[in-house]
Amino acid sequence: MSGHHLHPESVVVHIGVGQDSVYGAVSTPIYQTVTYQHPGAGLGRYDYSRTDNPTRTGLADGLARLEGGAGASLFSSGMAAIVALFHLLRQGEHVVLTEDLYGGTYRVLVDLFQRFGIAASFVNTQDIAAVEHAIRDTTRLLFIETPSNPHLMITDLRAMASLARDHRLWLAVDNTFMTPLRQRPFDLGADFVVYSATKYLSGHNDVLAGALISRDPDLAKKVAELANSTGGVLAPFDAWLVIRGLKTLAVRLDRQEANAAHVAKFLQSHPAVRNVYYPGLANHPGSALHRAQCLGPGAMVSFQLKARERSADLMDALELILPAVSLGGTESLITHPDSETHRELPEGMRHRLGIGPGLMRLSVGVENREDLVHDLGQALDRVIEPIKGRDA
Repeated sequence: MSGHHLHPESVVVHIGVGQDSVYGAVSTPIYQTVTYQHPGAGLGRYDYSRTDNPTRTGLADGLARLEGGAGASLFSSGMAAIVALFHLLRQGEHVVLTEDLYGGTYRVLVDLFQRFGIAASFVNTQDIAAVEHAIRDTTRLLFIETPSNPHLMITDLRAMASLARDHRLWLAVDNTFMTPLRQRPFDLGADFVVYSATKYLSGHNDVLAGALISRDPDLAKKVAELANSTGGVLAPFDAWLVIRGLKTLAVRLDRQEANAAHVAKFLQSHPAVRNVYYPGLANHPGSALHRAQCLGPGAMVSFQLKARERSADLMDALELILPAVSLGGTESLITHPDSETHRELPEGMRHRLGIGPGLMRLSVGVENREDLVHDLGQALDRVIEPIKGRDA
């Protein structure tokens, strides 16, 4: 549209549209091919689908445009995207990370990259002084989750970008919880944005995918070369599924966010719940900072049960909300981080971070909000009844 800058809500709808110059298909074609015929005098635009594929190109170009980056590479999972980022580091270099983060990120650094001479420090990145103290001469990368996983704590991305510039570091942001419709890390000074596109971007719990988007063209080229060399790229059909999911991201996220705000307020009022963690609540630490760098609170809610030992009973009592270990889909899912998503963290680290038996993480879906609070209410009531009996 000449002279008019499209809003991100419109960009997501049109990712991949206009790619079919032969038939004019509105839905992005699935180029389910490995290799491509070429003239005898050299290769064409595409030669082998590990290197590039038209369906994947449509999604990559769309995500780069949506995020405001120079280029995007797509991977077979979010962890594969994170691994590609860490592959940019050299032996002897060091990375500083948010300590309250996804357990798989901790695992791949400690169990795998540490063997190759990459050191890591996990820090409370809400504390700017603590982050700066953790930076060494060998530090090359700051890796931030905000909101964090699972406590939804908020890190000041502008402050992290300033530290990164001062110390000549790369700043990478895992933006999976927020999506580019709610938080735009490049606008705040980041160098990389990483996604588990399995979650909100695809949004239907039916595809594994990851994305690593670079602000700098040279870095984007390096990541693309890594993707081609290591081969963990996204398949054409899976790329098509992500494109299809992205078209409804704006409307899904609006509904999920409204539901999450309603659910968080309900949980605050229930006698079985000790604490609720949600950036949209006024008493959430960092809520003001989150509003300053985001366009909405997101749809993830975590909460602490008073009866810490009753988490399994709670999940068994739920009738609509599903106990499952993912997030960001249309269905509401509840997870027990201590035994599931964060079990890779050492027990002492989990205890220090408050990731214990009673902590629950809820990914709020698009169901009717009254059905969601009814389901939570009846399940929480069952959890608290034995406590009342003991107290009587």
